[in-house]
Amino acid sequence: MQLTRQGEYAIRCVLELARNFGKRHVTTKDVAAKQDIPSAFLTKVLNPLIKEGIIISQRGSAGGIMLARSPEEITLRMIIETVEGPFYLNQCLSEAGNCTRKPHCKVHQVWIRAQDALLEELDVTLDKLI
Repeated sequence: MQLTRQGEYAIRCVLELARNFGKRHVTTKDVAAKQDIPSAFLTKVLNPLIKEGIIISQRGSAGGIMLARSPEEITLRMIIETVEGPFYLNQCLSEAGNCTRKPHCKVHQVWIRAQDALLEELDVTLDKLI
């Protein structure tokens, strides 16, 4: 799996909000400028993050966006899976153990361990990254 641009922008956006956690709402214009994200694309990225309860949005002159939870409660994995969907290293791991080649596949356990290791790394919380 390669992280898409949407996933990369989502991570940049949420990390920017984590740096400002507890201070104030940040405008999408500021986030876009500081993180080099096209404004139109940022709006698209925000929708699933708001729906999932990672970010809250407030309209108006004092509005903007901010984290809905503390940085200690949000992981990279949560952000990625919110915008990209569940992570699977390859197709045989995507169907919760329904791989038809599993009984005679010599690398199946390698794929599982590799995926588990990557997911463990992605379970880092934002407070560790800011």
